[in-house]
Amino acid sequence: MGRQKGEAARSKARPSSSSLAASLLPSGATAVGFGGYVGSSRIDTSTPITQDTDSPFLDIDAELAQHLKRLARKDPTTKLKALTTLSTLLKQKSAKDVSPIIPQWAFEYKKLLLDYNREVRRATHETMANLVSTVGRELAPHLKSLMGPWWFSQFDAVHEVSQAAKRSFQAAFPVQEKRLDALMLCTDDVFMYLEENLKLTPQSMSDKAVALDELQEMHQQVISSSLLSLATLLDILTNEKHASENSNSELKHALKARSTAISHAEKLISVHKCFMEFLKSSSPAIRSAAYSLIRSYIKNIPHALNEANIKTLSPSILGAFQEKDPTCHSSMWEAILHFSRRFPESWNTLSVQKIVLNRFWSFLRNGCFGSRQVSYPALVLFLDCVPDKAITKDRFFLEFFQSFWGGKVHSESSNADQLVFFKSYCECFLWALQNAERYCEGLEEIHQFQHTLVDEVLLKLLWHDYLMVPVSRQLTNIDHIQEFGKCITEILSSLFSLNPNLLSSFCSTFEENCLNAFQQTENSENIEKIIRFLLLVDKHAVQKGDSWPLSYLVGPMLPKSFKLIQTIDSSNAVKFMVVAVSTFGPRKVVQEIVQEQNKDMNLKQFLQYYKDIFVPWCLQTNSSSILARLDLLLALLDDECFSEQWDSIVLHATGIHDSDHTLVLTLLMEKTREEIIKRKVDPKNWHHELLDSTALLISHSSPPFGSSNARFIRAVLGGITEEDQIILLSENTSILIFEEIFQKLQTFIQTSNFTWVRNANSLLNVEKHVTIKEHESVLEIATFSLEVLKGTFFRLKSLTQNPHLLPSILAVLFVIDWEHAMSALFYDGVDDVAYAKVVDRIGFCKSVHDYRCEMNTFFKNLSLDCRRVLGSMLVQVIRWGVVNEEKLDVDKVTSLGCLFVLEVLDSLCEGHIEEQMLLDELLKKDDSWPLWIVPDIKNRQRSGALKVDIVSSNASECHQMASFVDKLISKLGISRVIAGFELSTSSSNDVAPHHPHYPRAWLAAEMLCTWKWDSGSALSSFLPSLIQYTKNQDSCFTNNLFDPIVHILLDGALEKTIKKLSFFGIYPAPHDELESIEEVFVRSLVAILNTLFGGSIWGKEKAFGLFHLLVDRLFVGEDINLDCLKILPVVMSVLIGPLSSQDDESGNDENDPLKGNQIPDIIKGWIERILSFPPLNTWESGEDMEDWFHLVISCYPIRPTKGTQGFKPQRHITQMERNLLLTLLRNQRFHSATYNTVNKLPVVQMLLSKLTVVTIGYCWTEFNEEDWEFLLYKSRWWIESSVVSMEEIAESVNDIITGTSNSNSNSNSGVPENLRRIVSDFDSIPLKLATNALIAFSMFRGLIRKQTTENENENENDLNPLRAEKFDAIKDRILEGILRLFFSTGATEAIAGSYSSEGCLVISSSRLDDGHFWELVGSSVVDSSVLARDRAIKSFEIWGLSKGAVSSLYSILFTEKPVPCLQYAAYVILSSQPVSDSAFVMEDSSSSLDETEKDPHDLSLTVRLRDEVSRFLEKPSEILYSDLVAPERVNVFLAWSLLISHLLSSSSSSSRTREKLIQHIQDSSNSTILDCIFQHVPLELCTVNIKKKLSELPEGIAEVAAAATRAITDSSVLFAVESLWPVGPDGMASFAGAIYGLMLTTVPAYVRGWFNDIRDRTTSSAIESFTRAWCSPPLITNELSQIKKANLCDENFSVSVSKSANEVVATYTKDETGMDLVIRLPASYSLRPVDVECTRSLGISEVKQRKWLLSMMSFVRNQNGALAEAIGIWKSNFDKEFEGVEECPICYSVIHTANHSLPRLACRTCKHKFHSACLYKWFSTSHKSNCPLCQSPF
Repeated sequence: MGRQKGEAARSKARPSSSSLAASLLPSGATAVGFGGYVGSSRIDTSTPITQDTDSPFLDIDAELAQHLKRLARKDPTTKLKALTTLSTLLKQKSAKDVSPIIPQWAFEYKKLLLDYNREVRRATHETMANLVSTVGRELAPHLKSLMGPWWFSQFDAVHEVSQAAKRSFQAAFPVQEKRLDALMLCTDDVFMYLEENLKLTPQSMSDKAVALDELQEMHQQVISSSLLSLATLLDILTNEKHASENSNSELKHALKARSTAISHAEKLISVHKCFMEFLKSSSPAIRSAAYSLIRSYIKNIPHALNEANIKTLSPSILGAFQEKDPTCHSSMWEAILHFSRRFPESWNTLSVQKIVLNRFWSFLRNGCFGSRQVSYPALVLFLDCVPDKAITKDRFFLEFFQSFWGGKVHSESSNADQLVFFKSYCECFLWALQNAERYCEGLEEIHQFQHTLVDEVLLKLLWHDYLMVPVSRQLTNIDHIQEFGKCITEILSSLFSLNPNLLSSFCSTFEENCLNAFQQTENSENIEKIIRFLLLVDKHAVQKGDSWPLSYLVGPMLPKSFKLIQTIDSSNAVKFMVVAVSTFGPRKVVQEIVQEQNKDMNLKQFLQYYKDIFVPWCLQTNSSSILARLDLLLALLDDECFSEQWDSIVLHATGIHDSDHTLVLTLLMEKTREEIIKRKVDPKNWHHELLDSTALLISHSSPPFGSSNARFIRAVLGGITEEDQIILLSENTSILIFEEIFQKLQTFIQTSNFTWVRNANSLLNVEKHVTIKEHESVLEIATFSLEVLKGTFFRLKSLTQNPHLLPSILAVLFVIDWEHAMSALFYDGVDDVAYAKVVDRIGFCKSVHDYRCEMNTFFKNLSLDCRRVLGSMLVQVIRWGVVNEEKLDVDKVTSLGCLFVLEVLDSLCEGHIEEQMLLDELLKKDDSWPLWIVPDIKNRQRSGALKVDIVSSNASECHQMASFVDKLISKLGISRVIAGFELSTSSSNDVAPHHPHYPRAWLAAEMLCTWKWDSGSALSSFLPSLIQYTKNQDSCFTNNLFDPIVHILLDGALEKTIKKLSFFGIYPAPHDELESIEEVFVRSLVAILNTLFGGSIWGKEKAFGLFHLLVDRLFVGEDINLDCLKILPVVMSVLIGPLSSQDDESGNDENDPLKGNQIPDIIKGWIERILSFPPLNTWESGEDMEDWFHLVISCYPIRPTKGTQGFKPQRHITQMERNLLLTLLRNQRFHSATYNTVNKLPVVQMLLSKLTVVTIGYCWTEFNEEDWEFLLYKSRWWIESSVVSMEEIAESVNDIITGTSNSNSNSNSGVPENLRRIVSDFDSIPLKLATNALIAFSMFRGLIRKQTTENENENENDLNPLRAEKFDAIKDRILEGILRLFFSTGATEAIAGSYSSEGCLVISSSRLDDGHFWELVGSSVVDSSVLARDRAIKSFEIWGLSKGAVSSLYSILFTEKPVPCLQYAAYVILSSQPVSDSAFVMEDSSSSLDETEKDPHDLSLTVRLRDEVSRFLEKPSEILYSDLVAPERVNVFLAWSLLISHLLSSSSSSSRTREKLIQHIQDSSNSTILDCIFQHVPLELCTVNIKKKLSELPEGIAEVAAAATRAITDSSVLFAVESLWPVGPDGMASFAGAIYGLMLTTVPAYVRGWFNDIRDRTTSSAIESFTRAWCSPPLITNELSQIKKANLCDENFSVSVSKSANEVVATYTKDETGMDLVIRLPASYSLRPVDVECTRSLGISEVKQRKWLLSMMSFVRNQNGALAEAIGIWKSNFDKEFEGVEECPICYSVIHTANHSLPRLACRTCKHKFHSACLYKWFSTSHKSNCPLCQSPF
């Protein structure tokens, strides 16, 4: 009702608006209501209404009238909007404005109440409420016309609508009396309206084309509402109560209304024939309303029902049990009950059995058809209403109860249904018993009737079905079985009250069922059911004071039952006894069992029976019912004699100590614990000395242990949970037991394979040594101990007399758990035999690990003292194991130690103070550690002091501890390990406010001094972590942390005896080569200072303070502090940067308040001291003058720019300093010119080389030509010296390898050792000197370039000493020397590699020690001129080593130990002239490649690539599954990029070689290289971001796209190669993108072939999207530009380019023929082939036109090169054809599309000429060598 229905059923012919409905009326017809009604009268639409009739809207407010008209629309939405608006307007208008619309509103109101849409009806009543509120009394004249529909609408089937109607009615009449008066006033009108409604039919309700289903539903709603409203109206108006309460005047009106109502009611029942039509309606709503109306008639005006009416209604009312709709049952029952009570004689007018009872039995058996809540409570009322004579008692009641039971609820029914069923059944059963005299005559007949009901109903139905309910359903449906049992129990209680003899049959049946169930030992279900019933009897009868359960039901059967139970071993039978005891009490049950006749058995008798009968029987061993017997034994405990009973139990249970009796005792203790909980008594009352002694005996027993030994200990100790306070042993006994458990666990760890674990015994404060007997099973002992601990931990925790016991046991558990972790590492990967020996032990350790993890949350609940003791034990064990464990390597040991510390901290520490105290305990000093600084911890102030005696034998332990601390820092962080506190979670900058922190500066200093350890170092791990942490702290904290560290290290550097420090190069600065500093404290000091100042953590103020501190310590009075002088240069190399941080730009020192002029003055004094020294060339030893030189040079740092491509001074100096430095240099020059001999003392040459670099950097503007000549001469001399050294190494290696290859194999084994010897014997001094020389030369070339740029417009007579032409010769000579260095190291590696990879590795590894030198060499090689390269290569080839220049370059490029600058330099040389031409093809085949007259497919003439590169070009398939940054993959990419770059740059003179190389790629190299390339491209991002700009692309795809685009634009991949090292995912991705872009440019046909072979559409789509977006646009631009620039046009051929359309139009004309070919480049060029179309042809046959079109298509699609080149070749093909050259019959082309050769191979028979490539392919595919045309042998 009310759903939006009918729209789908409406046909197109039906009207969809009120306009169409109105059009059906005759012209001039008035508005008609729903069904043609005006008010309640039908209007005959055939009666004409004159046009003069006044319109009903003339006197109405226009706005209101408009919306009233809209109410006539059919559309419900329109009606709703109109009603809403109207309702709003009614609130705003006055009564005067609204009153005129009442008549029209009444008309529309009646129609709207019958609307199908429920929302329309609801809105109608809301509008009505607003109207009556506005008009008030103005409604009175119209009340009679409104009251009928108004009253009717209050019974709408939709609740919301009816409530809205009631609210509107109450709005008009707020007082109840007024509402009644209004109803009485309009009684006649209401009845008339309802009478009209009852006459309606679906067809008469509307003349509009409304859907039939809507009409039928609306008709049902109208009829049901009318019937209900009629019934309610009768209840109100015929109630005599109203008449008695009113005044005379009101009484008169009431009587008149009552009379009118009765009159109409009598008329209605007559007209509608007792409403039989409605009672038989198919609509449940109408039937229910009809039952209500009949009930109202019977109740209020029974006289209206005459005998005929009663006879008519009897079958329908009394036979109404066939009603299946539950919504009708409530009104149906009211009608039946009223009808039966008012007209009992009506039962005689029909066949009771057929009409009533048969239907009633069916109604009951079907569960009242779903109306249980309504129907079941009415059954007892119905029984009372049934006339006695209408039924046969026995048959009726048996049939009733059977049918009732047949429709019983099942266990899945709702609780409410179950409750009402059993309650009603009990009521009906008891009603039948109590009213037996109504149906029986005499007492005997009554008793017989009652016994019959008990036997047939209670026993055969209820009790039988109760026993039939499966136990599983009883367990899952507790509510059902509870109600079932309660029903039976209440019936039994009522039977006992009514007549106790009625219980006899049930009790005898119950006893029989019990005895049978006891004997069926295998089937326990019936016993369980009986036990459950007995529990329900206890709940619903015994606890209420009823005596019948013991006297009649259970008591009489106990003696016989107990004797039977004693003979059988049934747990369930014993459980019955337990329940009986719990229900009736121990004494009563025992009295019944022993058949004691006394009323009350005395205590002594009860106790004697208990000891003699029950204790021995219940404690028997080997009984399957032992648990139930123990329950019985404990249930029989009586409070008055408890101690005697418990003593007898314990005495009997502990008498024998074997496994069976121990099991019984264990079970008894477990049951005792349950009993204590149940009884809620004090466990101390259950203590017993025999239990203490037995527990001690079992705990001290030796293997083998009984299965219940540990279980018994757990049961008597208790403590399985923290709430478990049931303890059956004394505290002293408990302590002794746990001490024994501790010793047993120690036995286990003492037999461990790990020294770490075994030594833990000595660290756990053990007072006595544990001895192990050989015959004892350690694992069994440990297992027993763990089982006990698992169930007694909280008992252990509660022991206070031995405070060390708990932490000791917990420490042992931790150690065993840690053995599990060590075993997992140690035995991982071992053979099965070795693992099988320890698998059981590992399994036990795993059990301990699992248990400890479970207990982890309880550790912090321990007391503070306990946690401190435990933590101290554990960290001592960890500390010892980290240093001394031998079975695991250092990395694993330290990692485990770190893991163990974390576990201890997480488990034991609450708050950072406890954590820091535990860390102090962990890091405290001992004999082996720390090695350098001694910690001093007092009151948490963690200071440190230098260690006096340093034992070098402890170095290994110190390194292990450093590795351990480093891993600890990585897990806990600097804040907790070094800073000494944990950061607040609120802010990273906040320190814990209430706890002062004392950082472990000594630990940081110790870590720095240790320098290197396994898997880490101070530089790689410790310092970065320290700096990263301090970046988030304030300056106060930073100073508090670093000041102590620096001062400790500075004191160590000054106090310890320092050997001479060696400083070789000026770049990198000493602080950048910390590994070369051997002094521990100096190196650590420089490292942390460099980090602090380099990371801007410390600034100029700190540098200034340290500078003055060192300067103050430099002199001790007049004497020089030599230790300070030794460390000052390296410290100054760090400080000079921040000290001069403002010098670079301003050069003004005056504004710096810290510095002023002090620092330049101090440095000036140092230079003047050096000037007082003799010239360097005169030195015989360094003496102390060397330290002063190093100090001065450290004040003038040189820093690199753009890598190592240039250098510049780091600070600004004063002119005075510049003059002094220049004077110092010229002193050396003048003295060198005076003496012809050169002082080759290394220190002299080193200082001179440094001075050279410094003066160039700071004084070059003051140089004259002689100064430059001197510096360049010295630089060349130093570089040449290194060249000589490197060439000597190369020759030595060459001699060893060539000598080995010429000798027998027995001498080969010493080659690697010889190579290592050569490398180790190499003097590194020349390289150090050359390093400085290379820096000086680099600065010189930079100045030359700068001067050339500035002076390019000046005249040639300029006297500038730096003019380029003055030094070109020496510059080229120096570059030639550098190139010789470069080739020499490459040749050395290549020669060693020809012997073995090990030899190659020896040479390549040796370069790593001089990485900065080779960086400088590489950068110089890249900038070298072609002339210098050519001269160096020729010089190298004349040298005559076994490997040439190209091999040396490849050896550097593909080295196993990369030096990026060298690799990039090798790549540059290989990809440029004069090397590139010979970098790929072997010399023995290159000459033959130009012999074009020979067959290019002759195998002797095929191209042969160099071995160094071919192995990588043919390797892509092997690296497809390698790591994306694997060295092999990098080398493959480098080889391919070199080859593609070479093909791109090949000149026309070598085009033949280029074609051969391309052919070789296609023939011998598969296209897997492209698959490898796209492994680096995130294809999933390609299609998503295709329309974004390059700058908007996500990370990952942007770099690849940019590289591909740039490679195409620049026609080079050098930019990607330069940024490739160090190799990483991003660099490799960019390199892959660049290679792909270059391949699209160079070998498009090759790439296209690979793309066409891709079968995965998703992959191919992504690749095409990437290419179309980032590669094709620059490719197309390049191609079109090249075509436009190419000189292709002549008198016969022309080309035009359209860049907007990406088209090329080629026009070829010859004589009177010609054609235009249009070449279109696709958007994804060159993945997709170009399209060729002939747009115009003249004088050319169709065959030739097609041939030429295919020829052009073949050229442009198969060309691996530029499109312009393909067009040019195609033009040449036409030219040759017009010249008369015959085309190849295979490819129909004169010029071959791939190798561009002419047809030369002629058939001897048919004389046709073929391309050799075409013929070769023909023979290969056809597998025969016949001519394709004449088929004769070729």
